[in-house]
Amino acid sequence: MIFVSEPIKQHEITPHLALLAVQIFFGSLPVIGKPVLAILPAMSLVGFRVGITAAILFLVQAYRKRLWLVQRGDYARLAVLSLFGITFNQMFFIGGLAKTSAANTSLLAVTIPIFAIAIGAILGTERLRTIKVFGIICAAIGVVILIDPRNASFSSETTIGDLFIIINSLSFGIYVATSKEIITRNGPFRSMMWVFIFGSLICVPVGLFSLSSVDVTAIPWYIWAVVVYIAVGATAAPYLLNAYALQKVKASTLAVYIYFQPLIGFLLAVIFLNEQIDAAFVAAALMVFLGVFLATKRFTAAEPEPGRKTEE
Repeated sequence: MIFVSEPIKQHEITPHLALLAVQIFFGSLPVIGKPVLAILPAMSLVGFRVGITAAILFLVQAYRKRLWLVQRGDYARLAVLSLFGITFNQMFFIGGLAKTSAANTSLLAVTIPIFAIAIGAILGTERLRTIKVFGIICAAIGVVILIDPRNASFSSETTIGDLFIIINSLSFGIYVATSKEIITRNGPFRSMMWVFIFGSLICVPVGLFSLSSVDVTAIPWYIWAVVVYIAVGATAAPYLLNAYALQKVKASTLAVYIYFQPLIGFLLAVIFLNEQIDAAFVAAALMVFLGVFLATKRFTAAEPEPGRKTEE
């Protein structure tokens, strides 16, 4: 059977632009997060991220007078989703970032789309078309080329951090694969507000307890400024954009866009750390772009010409 790509409609472009913005926000976190983690405990940063985001979303929704969920049972559903999308995700990612290298983190992040799509297939919400699987593999190869496994160091010193990143990937994969229906029903702002409120019930107390071991008065002002950016720019904004996009596209589409994060992280390193773009980066970028295109593009079966057999 011959497959042809459908033309892109104007209203279909917006969620893809939102997903690209998400990767820019999330992609900046490893670059700016390391200096903060050198001063603040990992769990304190998690508490600030989740707590500030929950407060911002609550104020926005209170102003819009859209606080309450559509169905009473959605509160319990979002409470469970918050464990995977916020609590486990945030704690294990920040905890892992503090205990392993940036290269290990980027390389292990390749497993997020794999977890999300596999869970979707098990639940019956995703169809694993050959072209989509090929696109996912293609994008994953591009990330591996970019990171270069030889730069990763899976030693005993990073084992705990590496395991944390894998748990983070699994948690976020579960969240992405199972949250579409409830977010679509309640809307992205309202859904994310409750997800972060439920997440803050655990993350904020843990963060405050962790902060008790630090001399807060000795923390430079610019570290607090970066913490605020992490909460707003690298947490609230991308989570809202993800939720918005998830109403418009499949979970697998959202997941596969994650492959752009290492490219963005590398470009930020070029800008701020004076690293050089080489042939490997160009090849990796092309592989990722091709893979994301194949995995997210909708294809339809072309009508066979009269008297001509359809190719399988």
